[in-house]
Amino acid sequence: MPVTDPRPHTGEPVSLDLLNTRWMREGERQDLLTDTEGLAVWLAANGLDGRFAADEATLRHTRAAREALKALVDRPGDPGAIAGVDAVLEHGRIRALLSADGPGERAEFADPAWGPAWTAARDYLDLLRTAPDRIRTCAHEACILHFFDTSRNGTRRWHSMATCGNRAKASRHYARTKDQ
Repeated sequence: MPVTDPRPHTGEPVSLDLLNTRWMREGERQDLLTDTEGLAVWLAANGLDGRFAADEATLRHTRAAREALKALVDRPGDPGAIAGVDAVLEHGRIRALLSADGPGERAEFADPAWGPAWTAARDYLDLLRTAPDRIRTCAHEACILHFFDTSRNGTRRWHSMATCGNRAKASRHYARTKDQ
């Protein structure tokens, strides 16, 4: 029986979705990638389950990519953080190809266990190329989730207005009324 995804926020680009395999629930940090079952949930959520196995090696490499991406999000431009993501990217490459449908590309890996980790790191490069200023961490002080701001004016502050946005507004309202 397939396990449902317990995370409060999904659907972000694969690199940020990997970061969102950690989240807070009632003040305690949760982690989807504690075992291969959680990895299988994450692979399925990102359409990678048909391409990669949810085994111990893949779990280990995917966790390494998560740590490298987290370091880079926390410290953009930091040489050590950049080196961490580059180390993940060393495990794969893009192969140009021509098919009946026209030009294309295919990712190749010497060790397929690096596939999900490399895919997430490569996706982060795409986000950096597209709009690096729209890679965000939720503004709520108790939230550790990430998102890619797709709002028209680029001013989104919370991973979800329904949860963190409402909590922030409620906190401000409570503070105002308490002072009165």
